[in-house]
This record gives sequence, C-alpha cells and structure tokens, in this order.
Amino acid sequence: MIKDNNKNKQQQYDVMTELELSKLAEKIVGKMMRLKTVEDWFKHMAKTKLADNIDHDDLELTEEQYAIGQIAKLMTLLNLFQENEEYEKCAIVKRRLDIVNAMLKKYEDDNEI
Repeated sequence: MIKDNNKNKQQQYDVMTELELSKLAEKIVGKMMRLKTVEDWFKHMAKTKLADNIDHDDLELTEEQYAIGQIAKLMTLLNLFQENEEYEKCAIVKRRLDIVNAMLKKYEDDNEI
C-alpha cells in the first residue's frame, strides 16, 4: 500500500500486481481497437452513396434553399469553365442557371407582396 504524502489529502492506494496491470492494459487496448474499428466503419459508411443520400434527405431543404445551393454550385462551375476557356460547358451551365433562376423567380415575386 502506498500513502499519498499530499497534506491536503490522505489517501491510500493499492499497488497493482504485474498480472493485474497486464489485464488492465489488455482491456484498454481491446477497447481502443473496438473504438478504432467503429470509427473506421463510420468513416467508410460516410463515404458511401447511401450515406450521402440519407444526409441530403435529412437536410429537408425547401425548393428555394435547394435552388440557391444549385445557383452557388453552377456559378462556381461557370467561373471555372470560363477561366479554362471551355465555352461549350459554359453554355450548358448557363442553360441550367436559367432554369434554376426561373425557379427562384417565383420566390422573389412572393417576397415582394
């Protein structure tokens, strides 16, 4: 038994045997391995298409929120394609932007009332 010489606390500690220490170490390592395995599984699952679809569905975006996100994505693509002088792709993105802008137009009209 070891006494703590701290004046504020008088506690006694039992000394662990080598066997007890080994068992404790095995338990700790076993738990760490299980946690690592679970963490790896979650990381793997997070990368799957199913997880992506579930996450997207859980957001429960309104049509307006979805359209705003599409505008942001399409504007980024348009800038990239313009910088790379990929004008055919720019035309495709522009057509898609027109569709999404039309979708957003009805929300602008609602907000003006």
